Amino acid sequence: MDVDAFRYDLPERAIAQRPVEPRDSARLLDTRTMADHRFSELPQLLQPNDLVVINDTRVRRARLRGRRVGTGGEIELLLLNRRAEGNWEALISPARRIRPGVEIAVGPTVATVTNGPTDGIVTVSFEDETDLESIGSVPLPPYITTELEDPERYQTVYARRVGSAAAPTAGLHFTPAVLAGLEAAGIRTATVELQVGLGTFRPIATERIEDHVMHREWCSVPEATAEAIRHARQVGGRVVAIGTTTVRTLETFGAPDGTVGSGQTETDLYLRPGSDIRVVDLLVTNFHVPGSSLLVMLAAFMGDGWRHAYEVALGRRYRFLSFGDAMLCERNT
Repeated sequence: MDVDAFRYDLPERAIAQRPVEPRDSARLLDTRTMADHRFSELPQLLQPNDLVVINDTRVRRARLRGRRVGTGGEIELLLLNRRAEGNWEALISPARRIRPGVEIAVGPTVATVTNGPTDGIVTVSFEDETDLESIGSVPLPPYITTELEDPERYQTVYARRVGSAAAPTAGLHFTPAVLAGLEAAGIRTATVELQVGLGTFRPIATERIEDHVMHREWCSVPEATAEAIRHARQVGGRVVAIGTTTVRTLETFGAPDGTVGSGQTETDLYLRPGSDIRVVDLLVTNFHVPGSSLLVMLAAFMGDGWRHAYEVALGRRYRFLSFGDAMLCERNT
């Protein structure tokens, strides 16, 4: 399929530059009825025995700014993931004239390029990693042009272990009150972890979506979550994924009967129209960048109805992208 089939006109005014306060006052479009809601109403839109699954990863301060040793040229690194041998995989900018052996002074330490660049990605090693979190900054998406006063607003309220280069943004709307409301309504919650990296946010650069290659991301499903899904199936509940990263994780571990196994792995799962989606019944997600793999996944999940939903949302002045509003949609089966 041509990637142009997943593009739409996104006016600049629709791109949210700041998160709303409070978090759960964000708007929520129920695409089953096209009714407008607030995110705080999510518990009322679900049913007892449903299971809400969240990605509880925490965003690292992954953006590092430094200078090339010897020339003084400015260099930016975006740390993606730590490799088994202890080095880091990172996006580097600018990538021109970078080669193995180049040294970059970053705060009190020095990063040495050990491999690359390939498609703007290098492997680097640090003399000392002790202060990386303190010298780094939260890596907001490039379409957000305003500074974030409180970096915690780019973390979910349930964020746990540092590991991601970007936030699982559908979860940014949750508050303790929403979580309590789910529990009071007889709706359980469970967690997975996907460490967000290039697989989630790298644009599709090919003309055909089938030619796009997904970057691998680490993910895990605890045994308690696998058991919670088995229980939900037994009592007639539905699996409600919060965000596309949760969908990718659950479907990576999914079985034909709609349950999942537990464990951890690196996933390059690329869901697109025609893919077999076996686990997730409902999806809560933000509105995505035109022509992105996330939008392709949404089309895989809900079918061609995504375009009408986006037209409605734009017409009703919903806020789009990472700090924007959300939608609730049902799997097209």
